[in-house]
Amino acid sequence: MNSPVAKRSIVIASHRTSVSLEAAYWKALKEIATARGTTLSNLVTSIDVERKQGNLSSCLRLFVLEFYQSKLNERRARKAPPGEPAIRPVKSA
Repeated sequence: MNSPVAKRSIVIASHRTSVSLEAAYWKALKEIATARGTTLSNLVTSIDVERKQGNLSSCLRLFVLEFYQSKLNERRARKAPPGEPAIRPVKSA
């Protein structure tokens, strides 16, 4: 899968900044924002506010990874037969 890095300007809490991410991450972030009924800027701002360390690009990548891991774990849990534990969840880093 070819996903070149794209540098984009984005407004975070009324401050304009640039973020470099692969195209697949930009697409995923837009999909997540749409699903949550918010804008890309608002989603990135909320991720930035909760950031403990590291650069914003890394935090955004980890957010997308954790979002889809959570979705996978939910699917696995729904498919588990009654009385049996779900398949062991994927642990985030």
